[in-house]
Amino acid sequence: MGRNRSKKCGGSAAGAPGTPGACQVPGAGGVPDATGRPGAARAALAVAVTVGLLGAAGCGNGDGGDGGGGGESNRGSRTPAASDSFRPPPPKGPDRVGPPPSAVPSVRDWQARRGPGWERTKYTRVVTRTGSLRDEARLLARELKVDVSQGPARTGDIELKKSGRSRKSAKGRGARSELGGPESYELTSRAGRVTITGADDAGVFYGTRTLLQTHRAQHRFAEGTVRDAPDRPQRGFSLDIARKNFSADWIKARVREMGDLKLNQLQLHLSDDQAFRIQSDTHPEIVSNPRLTKAQVRDIVKLAASRHIAVIPEIDSPGHLGAVLRAHPDLQLRGAQGQTPRGAVDIANPKAAKIVDDLLGEFADLFPAKYAHAGGDEYQALMTRNPEQAYPGLARKAREKFGSDAKIQDLATDWLNDRAATLRKHGKTPQVWNDGMHRGGVVKPSRPRQVAYWTGRETGQREPEEYLREGWQVVNLNDAYLYYVLGQPNNFTYPTGRRIYEHWTPAVVRGTEPVPGKWAGREHIVGGRFAVWGDLSGAQTTAQVARGIRLPLAATAQKLWDPRRPGRSWGEFVKLVRRVG
Repeated sequence: MGRNRSKKCGGSAAGAPGTPGACQVPGAGGVPDATGRPGAARAALAVAVTVGLLGAAGCGNGDGGDGGGGGESNRGSRTPAASDSFRPPPPKGPDRVGPPPSAVPSVRDWQARRGPGWERTKYTRVVTRTGSLRDEARLLARELKVDVSQGPARTGDIELKKSGRSRKSAKGRGARSELGGPESYELTSRAGRVTITGADDAGVFYGTRTLLQTHRAQHRFAEGTVRDAPDRPQRGFSLDIARKNFSADWIKARVREMGDLKLNQLQLHLSDDQAFRIQSDTHPEIVSNPRLTKAQVRDIVKLAASRHIAVIPEIDSPGHLGAVLRAHPDLQLRGAQGQTPRGAVDIANPKAAKIVDDLLGEFADLFPAKYAHAGGDEYQALMTRNPEQAYPGLARKAREKFGSDAKIQDLATDWLNDRAATLRKHGKTPQVWNDGMHRGGVVKPSRPRQVAYWTGRETGQREPEEYLREGWQVVNLNDAYLYYVLGQPNNFTYPTGRRIYEHWTPAVVRGTEPVPGKWAGREHIVGGRFAVWGDLSGAQTTAQVARGIRLPLAATAQKLWDPRRPGRSWGEFVKLVRRVG
């Protein structure tokens, strides 16, 4: 597609028919009523809030392993013909108020009207005259097994358009977030025709996901208007491909699922102590087998772009570099007692910095996303009781470089500042793990960067509010909810979708309690990611991982799109996942 925007998929949930006459569904997406509780009448009318990964049409091998399910129909590429002037008969559906859309994540504003609604017929086409939307049109046409046309739109058609501007916030339903921005869209079903209008291409794509899932669950789309947009701009999935190999086909299958969930970021953890799993031309000596070729990466990035998903590379340093150290043992950090902590390079050695910078620069163009992750976590020299005593060489270098008050944490902060500068030189905004951001110190972290907060177990144990008060934007990867660690070591347990769905929000950054309200907004906590880590790589097959993360990832997508209390129960959520999958 040539665009690197994020894409996600809507899900589907069939709701009960509403009352006669034009109406707006209060509580769509689970907004509490005046008493603060979702009442029974609201539950009947609420927009579906269950979330599910789509595995069948348009989603690839949703539950599977390495098969991926990459094939797509050739349908949907027909050019306009004289027959396009034919006028299909008007819709024959009942003149009634139909159910709200079945979408995952649930739509945030639905205004129902009396009328026949839309259903796919033998006359249905996907129509657009906007060049940048042709990819969206072709994809939807393949999924619905209909044709593409330049129009004009007629009865039975789906028209895709761009407004070129953001909408104002929704009125009349107590919506607390702007239903605008580049990922917003409006979907109108009227008199047998659907029109999807987005502020940008991504918004239009999300509208097609809402339509597709509702069609799968209900086989039609009721008369009315959807106004929808995500609460958080960053909504993603992080995958450790270093400690466990995941094939290109497996990753592409997840990309299709992510697109249908309206997730817009895929973070790939490329290097660790166990392996470096991507082809490198600057340092082929560090590359492991199996690994992704650059051609495979380009294919993944292209597929992701077609779903408006940005692929974010992570080359973690100065810890987690065991694969580099196997090829360059002279870079190994050594302590006063001869200890050689696993994966830790000697940050006083400029050769270590050069190798990492070579890799960051090499992959900058391969991954054209705005963000790149520089790691920074779990540097073993800082995880001892007395770092300066255990690693006197690093302590001496810190004092030489930054003065008598400097410590090893200042040398580590300087290391990460230099890696961040390399990424910025290549047009990237750096992201780093929270335990690479130390309290106090002589050297301060450079800006701009974002903090990926994952743990409260780090040395120093800094609360999320510290980063937020210092003005850092935070990406939420709360390991108490969002970490799927293979083999469940170190007191980790596999997260459940139910726990995420019922208890987690983007404001719950550490543990189970949210940050204070003044820090909870999207301008401070910009989003979150569900993460898979391969600590004990043989604990599950890739197929088992795909099945195991299906509901948790879907629940994460729901709460990043709309963090309010869902209007549907967990049981209803699970049923919806099965209906739209």
